[in-house]
Amino acid sequence: MKTFLSLAVLALTASVAPAQMLINGAGATFPYPIYSKWFNEYAKVDDSVRFNYQSIGSGGGQKQILAETVDFGASDGPMSDESLAKAPRKLLHIPTVAGADVISYNLPGNPKLRLDGPTVAAIFLGKITKWSDAAIAGQNPGVKLPDQDILVVHRSDGSGTTYIFTDYLSSVSSEWKEKVGKGTSVNWPAGLGGKGNEGVSGQVKQSPGAIGYIELAYAKQNHLPYADMKNSSGNYIAASIESVTAALATAQIPDDFRFSMVNPPGATAYPIAGTTWLLVYEQQKDPAKGRKVVEFLKWAYAEGEKMAASLDYAPLPENVQQRVMKRIAEIKY
Repeated sequence: MKTFLSLAVLALTASVAPAQMLINGAGATFPYPIYSKWFNEYAKVDDSVRFNYQSIGSGGGQKQILAETVDFGASDGPMSDESLAKAPRKLLHIPTVAGADVISYNLPGNPKLRLDGPTVAAIFLGKITKWSDAAIAGQNPGVKLPDQDILVVHRSDGSGTTYIFTDYLSSVSSEWKEKVGKGTSVNWPAGLGGKGNEGVSGQVKQSPGAIGYIELAYAKQNHLPYADMKNSSGNYIAASIESVTAALATAQIPDDFRFSMVNPPGATAYPIAGTTWLLVYEQQKDPAKGRKVVEFLKWAYAEGEKMAASLDYAPLPENVQQRVMKRIAEIKY
């Protein structure tokens, strides 16, 4: 009898328990570590909602939000005017944090390297093919570089990490700009592809002689070395929260929040840095979901930004956060 009553109480409790609302998002792998943290922490604040985020690359995030198969998209490259024109309603770019693309590699002993933009462009163009090349050796006196083939690894999917990287290469190499250009997806002159930051990290880690571009957090998680990069002031700078913050401080941020921050001025600015955006419709289709998305975004700026540094991202400056909060207040549901 007691067992029967216990089961009855459990059944009754289950029947009256509120259903958990599922909010779906998809896109960039660049911010996946911090978004995962935010979604987990926010579940402790509001247990009536659960976020399901698919880390499929920025190109996929843009496509899915345009098709409205997700409640929000995520991208590290701003959407083009042409793409925004395809949106059924006004689509907002909500910047969240800034981070760094790093040039990671797999060499014997994994020495600390220094590289400049033209050299990296020549490597990814397939023009520099050996680690012992004079262009690399000249920037790394005292470093024993092997006479080993360079294996270029790049993204195979549409990627905001790629957008930041190719935007940078286009700013430092006229040949790259003319032959390849910038975008979330480009026609790579050399190398093999990996899916997501995870895929590129894995390929570099398991392939002797490999070089690839990945988000800083993935390099640290996989214990991969990464090069100090020569900035526009002529200084070799390590990727860090401080050097990304220095780059972000120089950015000219327009009203629609679509901007680039690669190769910025500043003695301490890291040159391959970018922000990442959540893509949200100004007019939400589902009022209940719209309210929850807005509540989450407000929490992200009030509390989530404080978590950025612990995961190797730079939080947005206070004045930018205030501008973004005003934009969030314009979302209608």
